[in-house]
This record gives sequence, structure tokens and C-alpha cells, in this order.
Amino acid sequence: PHQWRGQLEVGGQEHYYLETHIAYAIPQDQGEWLIYSSTQHPGEVQHWVAHALAIPMHAVRVVCRRMGGGFGGKETQAGHLAVWAALAARRTGRPVKMRLSREDDFLVSGKRHPFSHDYRIGFNDQGLLLGLESTQWAHCGFSADLSGPVADRAVFHTDNAYYLSDVQIESHRSQLNTQSHTAFRGFGGPQGMMVIETAMGDIARLLQLDPLEVRLRNLYGAAPRNTTPYGMTVEDNILPELMQQLAQNCQYQTRRQAVAEWNAAQGVIRKGLALTPVKFGISFTATQFNQAGALVSVFTDGSVRINHGGTEMGQGLHTKVCAIVAKVLGLAVDQVRISSSDTDKVANASATAASSGTDLNGRAAERAALQVKANLSQCLAQADGCEAREVRFVDGQIHTPAQTRTFVQAVQYAYSQRVQLWSDGFYATPKIHYDRTTLSGRPFYYFAYGAACSEVAIDTLTGEYKVLRVDILHDVGHSLNPAIDIGQIEGGFIQGMGWLTTEELVWNEHGALTTRGASTYKIPTASDVPAVMNVSLWHEANREDNIGGSKAVGEPPFMLAISVYEALRDAVGQTLGGRQPVQLNTPVTPERVLMALQPSKRHG
Repeated sequence: PHQWRGQLEVGGQEHYYLETHIAYAIPQDQGEWLIYSSTQHPGEVQHWVAHALAIPMHAVRVVCRRMGGGFGGKETQAGHLAVWAALAARRTGRPVKMRLSREDDFLVSGKRHPFSHDYRIGFNDQGLLLGLESTQWAHCGFSADLSGPVADRAVFHTDNAYYLSDVQIESHRSQLNTQSHTAFRGFGGPQGMMVIETAMGDIARLLQLDPLEVRLRNLYGAAPRNTTPYGMTVEDNILPELMQQLAQNCQYQTRRQAVAEWNAAQGVIRKGLALTPVKFGISFTATQFNQAGALVSVFTDGSVRINHGGTEMGQGLHTKVCAIVAKVLGLAVDQVRISSSDTDKVANASATAASSGTDLNGRAAERAALQVKANLSQCLAQADGCEAREVRFVDGQIHTPAQTRTFVQAVQYAYSQRVQLWSDGFYATPKIHYDRTTLSGRPFYYFAYGAACSEVAIDTLTGEYKVLRVDILHDVGHSLNPAIDIGQIEGGFIQGMGWLTTEELVWNEHGALTTRGASTYKIPTASDVPAVMNVSLWHEANREDNIGGSKAVGEPPFMLAISVYEALRDAVGQTLGGRQPVQLNTPVTPERVLMALQPSKRHG
């Protein structure tokens, strides 16, 4: 009954990690190499250095203690620095350390992929989406890097939270004369979600309906409205309840009326309000990467050392894995320590990416710790004449029906009995499969959900705006560490807000980046954080058998910031009046807001 065509330009984003790209190459005996690298993927750096030096991978050891931030920017591109340092070290016969300045890092490293979108929607009087045609151009830069899987994930997340009964998506991966773009938190998912959320806002404005009402009406539901365009059944959908709970918590309807009354007064400052959902698939879409290994070693003084294939970039992975192993062995967390990520310990480890660091490495470490626990239990059960299942590990002590030993006593006794006190663990994500030739299957183990309500105010004379309040209800399953998870939600949201509002990348006609540092590229600061920011966690555990009932938390909160974009469009739309949808490209700078308020003039 109704049709609409729209266009949308979605900008890129600089990772702006605290620590720029850095590598340190040290020649070793017998033609071997030690590489210290700030990388999310030590195994891939090992592969690239070995290839560049024409030596086997077993002759290259890559170590990463921790990174000063990554956000996807060090998944592949850290390999450049490592290879350059290794080649220079071989030429000179001396250790070589290379570290990029901030300006060089800006110029050399890839960014989040900008996207250009054309879309066409069909819908009925109630706002139910009946058809979507989406054409997506990913701006890849001069080489492919990770552009293929990034664009694939954009396709996978074009539906976001909504059932698409009839859909056609075309994805084009475009070569440009800029740096080669790469992974960034969300890995194409945010760029895909922007299409459908913009369409939902269009429908609401064209029909003069409440945007939340339109979104709720289009959510995935019971069969047959529970199948994605790529054939995966959405089995764990909690969004109808979650979104309505958030709307109640943040008093959405009351505030919606208050915003309308404020704007009716026709002052210079106008307000907008939007509540948007997130449904984000968790797993690498390249199925082979969904595996992890770990080593857990118990020493005779009772201390425990863990090594796993994941890397720490400030997201709290090591903290969570330590807590997982400590819980298995009944120990305090300070008795457990994690070593550097090291290709000599865990071979062929996947990148720490796709929000799956804890899911994969936490489970692998848990399995290793459970094997050590089983060895200790069997040893003590034989000594005390009981069953291994009767042995309990609690608060640094090990109890059998016959006696209680400290963990140290038990370990020392087991050592005297020649019991293995270390073990490896391996985990491969179950249930997933995906056929890239047919673009169908179950690429994700589960979905993480969330919703955010944002309220903004715009100055109609200058285009300047401010985010006044944000309310978030996010699904992390049964949280392994609420402090870390809430920090990830807050940080992800603010980083997403920066992508959609202040962070503008500008290239000249020769493909050279002109925004090269803090003076020309604005990331969010403390002053940009909303004065009111409420974050709550959904109460339900993961319905899949994930570590501790938890869900991934790294990437999904990033897309909660789309609520800020939609709130800005709502403010512009309420200012203009009428039914005309608002075209607003990102990042939504004050200039773009001002031009959107003057639709008769051309705007970029």
C-alpha cells in the first residue's frame, strides 16, 4: 500500500586506541624469532612474519602481554608493523622496535568501513514492513583486508530485530584510493542495522505513528515470523519483553508526550526521543575460527597459571578467565594468574574478536581446570576411600568425607603420587554452520539483545545538539562480572555515539586522510557523556549452554547508540512538521543537522 525510497551515507571511524601500532622483533638462536606485538591475533602475526622471512611458523614466537586498546584495529593490521620490524631486524642483525606516531597511525591504518545505502521499503497502514530492497556499497579502500566478512556481517544484520518477509539485499565491496579499511567493533553489523532502523523511522513519520509502536509491531515473533533472511531460526528472542520493560522503566510514553508539548511551544531548542533495539549474532561467521585452547598449570605451592589463546586489550578478558578457573578450583582469584598470550603455548589460536573472547577462551580454560580438578579428586578419593564425586573444592580447601585439606596440602600430596597437575582444554562452538555459496545456515550460536532510549535537544539556529538522557536495558545473560559488563555497555554506547555524531573522517581527492589527530578528529570526551545515563542488565541467563550462562558483551552495546541518531532525526522531523522523512547522513555533525532543518537546500 505504501512505498518509500531512501538513501543513507554512513561514515567510517578511527579506532583511536590509546596505544598506536607497535612491534618489537628480536633475532634468536638457530634462526628463530621472538616478536612482541600489540595484536589481537598473535597466530596471524606469526603466520605473516614466517611468510615474510620464508621460514616455518615454528621458528617464530609471537607474544602479547596486553594492548592499549584494539577495537578490531589490531586484528589484521598489527601484522604490518611486525613484518617491517622483522625484515629490518634480519637486515641489520639487531633487535628492531617500530612504533607509529599518532599522525602516522591515522594515515596508515584502516578504519571502520564507510557504507553507502540505497533502500526501498513497502509497508501497510499499520506500519508493518512488507518488503525491503537494500543495496549496500562498502567502501573498502585499496585492498580487501577483512572487507568481505565485514560486508557479509552487514548483510546478516540488515534485519536487526525485525522479521523481513520479503527481502532482497545486494552487497558491493568497492575499491577506493584510501587506506585499506578493516575490522571495527561490530564488524559491519552497525552499518547494516542503520538501514532498517532508518526505514523504521521513515515508516513512523510517513504514517504519523509512534516510532516505538512501529518497531514493536515489526519485531521477530512466533513462527513463521521467526526466521532470518539467511534461514536461521530466532529461538531466544526476548526483545518484545525487554523493550516494553525499558519503555516502562524510562517512562517513554510520558516523556514522548512531554517532548511533543515542548516542541509545540516553537522555541529555538527542540527535542527528540527514540527507543531502538539491538539483536546481534555471536560467533565468527567464518566457522573455523570458533575454536579455542588453553593451558592450566597448578604449582606445588598452590598457585595457578593460565595461558589461553585470547588477548587482553582492556575489555577484561583475563579477569573473567581468572575468575572462571578460580571458581572451578575453589580458590580466591588472587591465587590465579594469566601469562602473556603466546603462540608457543596455544597454537593456531583465533583472533580475539567477534565478541567471543570469553565464550571461547573461558570455556577452554574451564575445561582445562576441570581436568586438573578431576585428577586431584581421583587422587584424594583413592587416598580417603571415597568416590571422586564426593570431593568438594571450597574456599581454598578440599573436602572429602574423611578429612579436609588445604588446597596446597592436596596439591603437594597429589604431586608426591605423581598425579598430573596441569592440563590443556579445547572448545569448539557447537551448533553453528554456514554455507557461504548459498548465504544460508546458522552462523551464530546465539543472539545478544538490548535496547536504548535516548533524548536529545537541538539548537535550530546553529544545528548544535546535546544528548540529555540515555536509558539502557541490555542482555548479557548471567553476568560473569557485572562491573566489567556495565563498563563495556557504557563504553560501547559512547563509542557508538561518537561514530554517529562527532567522528568525521575526511579524505582529499587523492585518497589522503586530512583528519589526522585530535585537532581535526573529535572523539567523545567526558563532557559528551549524557548527564543522565542509566544502565540495567536483563535478568535472564543465556538459553544456550554458554560459559556460566553468560552472553558476549564486547560489540552489541555499540549499536545501542543508534537511538541517538534516531532521536536526532526525531527532533529534526518534529521541527519540520508534516510527513516527510528526514534524510540525515552520519556522522550527524551540527552542520548536517542545520542543513536537515533546511531541506530545500542541498546537504551532504
